Amino acid sequence: MENHSRVATHSKEDRYQAHDYYNVDELLSEDHIIARDAVRTWVKQEVSPIIEDYANRAACPTHLFKGLAEIGAYGPSLPAEYGCGGMDEIAYGIIMQELERGDSGVRSMASVQGSLVMYPIYRFGSEEQRRKYLPRLASGELIGCFGLTEPDHGSNPAGMVSDIKDDGDHVILNGAKMWITNSPLADIAVVWAKNEDGKIQGLIVEKDMPGFTAPEIHGKWSLRASITGELVFEDVRVPKSNILPNVLGLKGPLSCLSKARYGIAWGAIGAALDCYDSALRYSLEREQFGKPIGGFQLTQKKLAEMITEITKAQLLAWRLGSLANEGKATPAQ
Repeated sequence: MENHSRVATHSKEDRYQAHDYYNVDELLSEDHIIARDAVRTWVKQEVSPIIEDYANRAACPTHLFKGLAEIGAYGPSLPAEYGCGGMDEIAYGIIMQELERGDSGVRSMASVQGSLVMYPIYRFGSEEQRRKYLPRLASGELIGCFGLTEPDHGSNPAGMVSDIKDDGDHVILNGAKMWITNSPLADIAVVWAKNEDGKIQGLIVEKDMPGFTAPEIHGKWSLRASITGELVFEDVRVPKSNILPNVLGLKGPLSCLSKARYGIAWGAIGAALDCYDSALRYSLEREQFGKPIGGFQLTQKKLAEMITEITKAQLLAWRLGSLANEGKATPAQ
């Protein structure tokens, strides 16, 4: 675990103030507001003071994984009966928005855990798998990762070469995955591979299974506070009881990506809100020609355009969340 006590001297005050010129908050329920404010406070207290130091060192603040669980960031829209939040899709989006305002890598930690690990287990797993894994993932006892992208098939998942072959009550998994968030720390991986009929199946691979390794990738220029690695499988024997039984084909992994992308859309809004707040504050503090630069019309125009585009994105994300709550959202949207 990363020793984070020494970074206290590099702490940075989070001066963020929310801006809502079009009363978008009126579209949110009381539960949405409570969830948002709780995560916003946590980010101000736990993420903002340390994250610049971690990003500069390309180090992962692993102590935040447990904190993310405590604020309900893992699977917030999955049912409470599995230890999850039991909230709606708008609440899930707002949580991602506030996390990304702190750091994209921190949001990525939660997105992978909730949308790419817990969601497929809930949607495509057996009841036994749900009971076994979801409560422990929601509490942060287990950390998960998602294995789809391959070294030679990044944007073409249908071309994957990772495969599973029948071996009695097990399957033998071989292959490799690349650019996998959380992988060096993960306790389990939801992996997608082709069976002997060439059909894509999902399976849960545990880190202590012989032949499974997850080396870290170094030298990233982005998401530097998020840990990323490979997944390497060399004749890994996986029990057939670990195969996700309720999906076959690309529908499985692509539906997970749609779930994650919805949260990322909200996350982008969080990053934009923070940029706007920083720009507005700078325009009021920076002086030229005897007055703050915010007093110049060209600066005002740029700020007005920023908040207009952000508000449009907020309304679009809110509408998409409403459609998701009604079961009407589509991948094309």
